[in-house]
Amino acid sequence: MDFEQRLQKAIDRGQQTRHNEKQSLQAKANTEEEFRALYSSARLEVTEHIEHCLRKLTDHFPGFDYQTIVDETGWGSRIRRDDIKLARGTADRLYSHFEMLIRPYSPGHLLDLSAKATLRNKEILVRSHFQRLGELDLDSFKNLIDLWVLEFAEAYAAQG
Repeated sequence: MDFEQRLQKAIDRGQQTRHNEKQSLQAKANTEEEFRALYSSARLEVTEHIEHCLRKLTDHFPGFDYQTIVDETGWGSRIRRDDIKLARGTADRLYSHFEMLIRPYSPGHLLDLSAKATLRNKEILVRSHFQRLGELDLDSFKNLIDLWVLEFAEAYAAQG
């Protein structure tokens, strides 16, 4: 094989390497788009479930204000209530609050849920749960949301 043939083969190999790298980058971009689409779909379904559960709480405990959360911290819902405890010569403000949200998309490909609850000025719940988008089980997310909401409802009802 003369130099001209070897040169042509080297050029062909280089072009094939460049072509393979482009295909690899394109496949990675498609995968990233798929993860973003999966995240958006899952986030929508989970935030609707959060909204449903927290609105049910406000039906059972009048006085709570419902609020949708859509900001840089994530998407979700919050309920809050201010009460006043009157005692001889004093009036104490009692603040109750329950918030659940899905954090924004991250390059780690996670669906990340956080919850915070305060009952009469006392923090009773700070939790977080996440799953990788590739291993996502929305039913377990919904069951966990139900569990946390039931826990808050029981604690609030016990406070009288």
